[in-house]
Amino acid sequence: MFQIRTYNKISDKGLGLFAKDTYQVAEDISQPDALILRSHKLHGEEIPGSVLAVARAGAGTNNVPVDEYTAKGIVVFNTPGANANAVKELVLAGMLLSSRGILQGKDFVSTLGDMTDAGDMSKLLEKEKKRFAGSELAGKTLGIIGLGAIGSMVANAALALDMDVVGYDPALSIEAAWRLPSAVRRMESVEALLSQVDYLSLHVPALPATKHMINADTLKLMKPSAAIMNFARDAIVDAQAVVEALNAGQLRQYVCDFPEPCLIGHEKVVAVPHIGASTAEAEENCAVMAVNQLRDFLENGNIKNSVNFPATEMARGESICRITFTNENVSGVLGHVLSIFADNNVNVADMVNKSRNNVAYNILDFAEKPSDEVIEAIKNVEHVTSVRVLCW
Repeated sequence: MFQIRTYNKISDKGLGLFAKDTYQVAEDISQPDALILRSHKLHGEEIPGSVLAVARAGAGTNNVPVDEYTAKGIVVFNTPGANANAVKELVLAGMLLSSRGILQGKDFVSTLGDMTDAGDMSKLLEKEKKRFAGSELAGKTLGIIGLGAIGSMVANAALALDMDVVGYDPALSIEAAWRLPSAVRRMESVEALLSQVDYLSLHVPALPATKHMINADTLKLMKPSAAIMNFARDAIVDAQAVVEALNAGQLRQYVCDFPEPCLIGHEKVVAVPHIGASTAEAEENCAVMAVNQLRDFLENGNIKNSVNFPATEMARGESICRITFTNENVSGVLGHVLSIFADNNVNVADMVNKSRNNVAYNILDFAEKPSDEVIEAIKNVEHVTSVRVLCW
């Protein structure tokens, strides 16, 4: 029986995928095999030594101490793309709000509560509507920094609105490149992109390399008529520099999902309370993906969408036993392990070995379960950090 500890409110559509005869799922489990959470912060929190994996039902993992867990051999999963459509739609809404006087017009209309004559109101609205005139998105240039699951969907939507799209992503994966429309022009640098755009949409994670990538210097490269959409992370934008650029007429509008004190009340800022992924559909999609990834890892040892372990999958085939082990990514460890099996006349039916940075992960299948002595010998190999035995 696998034990799963939950944090936050996780969609029942996802949690329902944990079979009741195989899993116990609750908030108060003391020795869980895995944790599943959304926004709960695990930094500084002691977790039991029983934990094998953590699944974050969302794309970002800045609420999880990934480096600490990697050292402990804990696999950290996220759910890239599960909430992409929800964020994409909010980006489009942000661009529309920044291009038309929608909110300003609404605020004006709300002041007309004392008017009782529809004819007079119609005349007034006709007279004042020019105050809220805007511009269309068609024909404008959208710059996207970060062309992953969300960025590529935003690009597709913008192209459908007859916008020109330019993009920059130094870490573009092969999978993401296949998703990217051919009409998107890729830029060689952030600087080259910023100078061209009417709208900028940010879709990069919060990392040391991306902290304040939009700052006083980069803002000077943009058109004064440009607008920025930040539905990624607050840390990638220097909010104070944005306020100064707005005040100086160096930037037209800032739309974000991350209100900060310096932004509140500014007439050129539209800030919403971190609602990018707050749709029923996105929460369900994230929960379903997180649960499926945990199940596949716990039941089969497979790893998909981990932020700290290599993607590693192998079908069960006809084997009856599977051993997975994690080791420091140094030479000779796999050979040492295989020699132990050979010396004990244990045949490896199938195997896969993958590595990522300092971590190596291995899946080995057997027609018969190796003895406890052999398994113990594997655990004692230098640089091996964890061993699991799965039999079915």
